Amino acid sequence: MCSAASAIDVPVAHSYVSGTPTYPLLGMTIGESFDQAVRKNPDGLALVMRSQGIRWTYAQLAEQVDRFACGLVSLGLNAGDRVGIWSPNNVEWVITQFATAKLGLILVCINPAYRPEELKYALKKVGCSALVTATQFKSSHYIEMLYQMAPAISTQTPGDLKLKDLPDLHTIIQINQLASPGFISFDSVSERGQFFSIPTVKLKFDDAINIQFTSGTTGSPKGATLSHHNILNNGYFCGQGMGLTAKDKLCIPVPFYHCFGLVLSNLACISHGAAMIIPSESFDALSVLEAIQAEHCTALHGVPTMFISILEHPDFHTFDLSSLRTGMMAGAPCPMDVMRRIISDLGMTEITFAYGMTETSPISFQTSRDDVLERRVSTVGSALPHIEAKVVDDVGNIVPRGVPGQICIRGYSVMLGYWGDAEKTSEVLDANGWMHTGDIATLDSNGYCNITGRIKDMVIRGGENIYPKEIEEFLSGHPAIGEVQVFGVPDSKFGEEICAWVRLKEDYTLDEEAVKIFCRGSIAHYKIPRYIRFVSAFPMTVSGKVQKFSMREVMINELGLSEIKTA
Repeated sequence: MCSAASAIDVPVAHSYVSGTPTYPLLGMTIGESFDQAVRKNPDGLALVMRSQGIRWTYAQLAEQVDRFACGLVSLGLNAGDRVGIWSPNNVEWVITQFATAKLGLILVCINPAYRPEELKYALKKVGCSALVTATQFKSSHYIEMLYQMAPAISTQTPGDLKLKDLPDLHTIIQINQLASPGFISFDSVSERGQFFSIPTVKLKFDDAINIQFTSGTTGSPKGATLSHHNILNNGYFCGQGMGLTAKDKLCIPVPFYHCFGLVLSNLACISHGAAMIIPSESFDALSVLEAIQAEHCTALHGVPTMFISILEHPDFHTFDLSSLRTGMMAGAPCPMDVMRRIISDLGMTEITFAYGMTETSPISFQTSRDDVLERRVSTVGSALPHIEAKVVDDVGNIVPRGVPGQICIRGYSVMLGYWGDAEKTSEVLDANGWMHTGDIATLDSNGYCNITGRIKDMVIRGGENIYPKEIEEFLSGHPAIGEVQVFGVPDSKFGEEICAWVRLKEDYTLDEEAVKIFCRGSIAHYKIPRYIRFVSAFPMTVSGKVQKFSMREVMINELGLSEIKTA
């Protein structure tokens, strides 16, 4: 019989960690968690949508959610049906999120930047029965695009559509008081709800409840399918990490269609009874600053580019941001000097930094509010409670601490799979339940994680493995550089060469040679960018992620390069 010590003995030198549970997992559905928040604090502030003039308590939000849920029932929608939503942030998005959850309808998040063919692909891929759509936002005319996608919509009965290319789609709900031909208005769905009730069907927390389309750089998007258990617990534990309580007000400028807004913001709030403060339909630095000051927000979420825009806004120092205490940055690597400014200039002394991916609901690692500054700015923290992580080499062996390899995740947060695509699922999710992230990382002796890049982003120059993040961190230390993105481009001699796109700070000038001089003697010669371009902005997704593949394509065309063929 083995001793207790030997039964749990794991070599400390190995890059494997398991997040220490501080609280048990929530064994409930999202609808049950929402109802619990309403019962506990019916008069507490739940939602402020500043651009729409909405200010609701939990009881008021619950009334709107239940009315819309009953309206969805009136349209013949049943648990397990897929309901898409194609819209920027608004109050209707929040209502739809919780109404569908209470009914067991699977909410399909569709990027508001999608165009007709992309939308059609998403709707068809998962077989959406209904779609909730915005009318218009900026240059996106959603109704016109839907008519372009399926002209027959305008001539058919609302709620009883029969579309040849989209046989599952029978209802399109328009976020507007009045509906266009073929559509049902959002308000009328809520009005219909007074004649129906929410079914008493027992939902299970392991049921699928959300589909998120991954924004892969090649091939068609994949629908990561997530359960109540996946995303409710991830929102809850990330909220715990931020120290959220019913007294907090979280400023949410991140998009709802992405896991950041839907899970880390909205679900973190309702699972702790906190208030959701929405500055505007899409990110705007000034609107964020105004919302923090007016609502006395205690927390703020954002990706690095958002925080940089806020910090660099010309009116930044005119706002009172003293209410800020905590929050989260995630979504992409962030330069250390920006992290330090967030803590010093924004006063977010308890901000946490996190790492994850859509397929893991999304967060796996998060820094602690009381971690020392150096640890918070140099790592993405330790494993979340109930989460396992390991770093492996090319053949799947766990590497020693401090050695880079692919980070793999296992636990409650791992997706159910890619909708309708067992082959793609098996490529990333192995038989033992490990999600292979495709990210390169190291684990230090204390179990803290440092993400050094994507396997696909890694540049191999003359046999040397080069991690772009390392060069980005170094160049960000130049006083004239505001942001920098580093990537590889084809080279006939070395296989790949380093290219850097640089955005300078306002009122600064710099040339290519000055950047190279800054590098010489400080980083290895093979890490010095051969190509340097100064730009005013980077190509990005709606959620604020920089698209390096777009930059690579631009440089290949500009320089007349050819992809190097390998065996």
